[in-house]
Amino acid sequence: MIRVLAALDADVILLTSVDYDRGGVALQLLKDRLAKAGAAYPHHFALRPNTGTQTGFDVDGNGRLGDPRDAQGFGLFSGQGGMAILSRLPLDSENARDFSGFLWRDLPGALLPEAMDPTLAQVQRLATTGFWDVPVITESGLLHLLAWHATPPVFDGPEDRNGRRNHDEAAFWKNFLEKALPMPPPENAFVLLGDGNLDPFDGEGRAEAILSLLTHPRLQDPSPAGSHGRNEPGQTGDPALDTALYEELGGLRMDYVLPSRDLKVTGAGVLWPQADDPLAKDLAAASHHFPVWVDITLP
Repeated sequence: MIRVLAALDADVILLTSVDYDRGGVALQLLKDRLAKAGAAYPHHFALRPNTGTQTGFDVDGNGRLGDPRDAQGFGLFSGQGGMAILSRLPLDSENARDFSGFLWRDLPGALLPEAMDPTLAQVQRLATTGFWDVPVITESGLLHLLAWHATPPVFDGPEDRNGRRNHDEAAFWKNFLEKALPMPPPENAFVLLGDGNLDPFDGEGRAEAILSLLTHPRLQDPSPAGSHGRNEPGQTGDPALDTALYEELGGLRMDYVLPSRDLKVTGAGVLWPQADDPLAKDLAAASHHFPVWVDITLP
């Protein structure tokens, strides 16, 4: 992972599926190792995620409380698989906004499972991991990072709880940008980024919401592409745009970096080289997801 992040050489990085601890010990150890590798990130941001935070309800209906699926977001413990931001640029952490407590039922047009317990709906949060707005301080002004990590739209039953929630986690940002939620979107330039856990054309899930983001008038899709040269027979989407590789499903586009329309994009890609590249083994060992990068210039 260290070699991958050093090779990425990004000014700002959003990490997903990284465990959270209150004192930030694990994140600081990661920063120390990166600094020794010549990739110093003096600034960071992390909040306790919804993953592993118990709802107090038997969400999975197995007759027991406190299981991983009874949490606000699946987690064996509180903080498992959270998010973190590493940055070479200062972060305005004091003015960061956390929307992770937003209730699923409060989303306009929410696709709540029909059989959801009404009392559970009073506490069930929409974000599996979190919804953040974190300002980055640049020489040209503030740049807001709108970060999220959605649930995969699988691992459930005919009620399609995860498929519905995955859709609505993307729909949250559409409503947010269109000022349909109580909290206003940022006035400054922004980048919407994270693991949407859904391919717009292939695999399982409800693609309408993620497609609405890719074509949203306030956003631009730079279509970052990898150089792996893979083919995916039977799939509809361009395999060069894939960001994750699954043993049974093949490659899928799951991760997104979508700048606001007022930003100038000067480059974009997926750090997914061909198999004979020296970095390929490090990437495979780090994750089955591959880093997505976009170079931007503020107006």
